[in-house]
Amino acid sequence: MQNTNHIETKTNTASRQWLVAYVQSCLEKKTAQRLAAMGIECYLPVQSEIRQWSDRRKRVDRLVIPMMIFVHVTPQERPLPLSLQAVSRYMVLRGESTPAVIPDEQMDRFRFMLDYSPEAVEMCSAPLAPGDAVKVIKGPLAGLEGELITVNGKSKVAVRLDMLGCAHVDVPIGFVEKRGGGGIEGQKNKKTKEIQKTKEIQKTKEIQKTKEIQKTKETLKAKKIQKRRQQEEKAVR
Repeated sequence: MQNTNHIETKTNTASRQWLVAYVQSCLEKKTAQRLAAMGIECYLPVQSEIRQWSDRRKRVDRLVIPMMIFVHVTPQERPLPLSLQAVSRYMVLRGESTPAVIPDEQMDRFRFMLDYSPEAVEMCSAPLAPGDAVKVIKGPLAGLEGELITVNGKSKVAVRLDMLGCAHVDVPIGFVEKRGGGGIEGQKNKKTKEIQKTKEIQKTKEIQKTKEIQKTKETLKAKKIQKRRQQEEKAVR
């Protein structure tokens, strides 16, 4: 899996925000080119992959989020992308007319994932329970921060995008660590050792208690024997 270069123009980022624009199907790349020509910074997430047909193999670009394109604009520039016929509207907050803003930090993580991931990046719009906050420490995605989730039994690192869901990619469990702690495997081993230590302490307490009960029984038995002897001696007298 390889990533193709996204189309963008570098501009002053002061007061600019990332918005999501809806684009007509099959016109995403052409729209990105036109926006770039207009001086509008944009980002079209695509990945290059090999498709296998019965008679041939071909490298093709796959749109990670079809019919959408990210634009980085000031409030004054917002109307410009909408002037293109292929752009219908911006994604808005529920119940409002204000365009939804994607935080810079989320966009940085999403773009980092797409730029460096050798595996396919997939989007999931369905609600996902929050996972452990992790950081990738090995491999091409080293440095990426996100959430560790499990999808169909596979460990994945997910990056959330407001209003869009999660972008996730396969990452070996040994390649990540919990933020502020050791690796996931190390965390599991530490937890296992803690559980084992607790069991050993509990077992020691149970053995000690058993010994105390046995000692008490022996003491009572000795007292009974002594009392019986005293009674026998008294009867003989």
